[in-house]
Amino acid sequence: MTRKNPMYVIIVGGGKVGYHLSRTLTEEGHEVLIIEKDRKTAESLAEKLGEMVMHGDGCEIRTMTEAGMSRANVVVAVTGDDEDNLVICQMAKRKFGVPRTLARVNDPKNEELFQQLGIDQTVSSTRIIFNLLEQQIETGQVIPLAALKKGEIEVVEADITPNSPALGMKIGQLDLPANALIISVIRDGHAIIPHADTKLRAGDSVITMIKAEREKELRSIFTGEQQ
Repeated sequence: MTRKNPMYVIIVGGGKVGYHLSRTLTEEGHEVLIIEKDRKTAESLAEKLGEMVMHGDGCEIRTMTEAGMSRANVVVAVTGDDEDNLVICQMAKRKFGVPRTLARVNDPKNEELFQQLGIDQTVSSTRIIFNLLEQQIETGQVIPLAALKKGEIEVVEADITPNSPALGMKIGQLDLPANALIISVIRDGHAIIPHADTKLRAGDSVITMIKAEREKELRSIFTGEQQ
């Protein structure tokens, strides 16, 4: 499918989000470039995506210039570091005049700061949480929004790898810590609302809400590593 007005989109961060986003945008007819700082990750991506992958530090002006950021319509920063994402988007707007910037926010506490500093749009798993907080859960309890804001409740994202103990298991079969709530499964770049019979696949990202002190216990269920 080819768009009449294709955009040039630069994605900084070659993780799962960047990878799936680039594929979707390319299928829609847009020109895409992924900038990835880790050489091995960049090389692995290049094997799958070809010339649309560039190895470099997306926070550096030289890399931004080589990537042609001055002609980009959109810059999306989806690294695992909030500070890097903020710097990338601010440089894109102030130095290169990019019309639109989007940043991934890993720590929900930073979302308001990003918006105050001029980032056009932020993306955080918190958005998914907020849409679900008022819904009734199986225990008959509703997790209060205040608890999430105070840090009593944490949003945990865990990847299902080929070595994960949870691979192939249904949500209902998982022996989760008390009061843990799986709220979404990210699969092939799309968020789905899981059910008890939803089977976990390699490449899935599971987003869960849990008491802060039980986070490590929860992660061990998905990774198999003893914390």
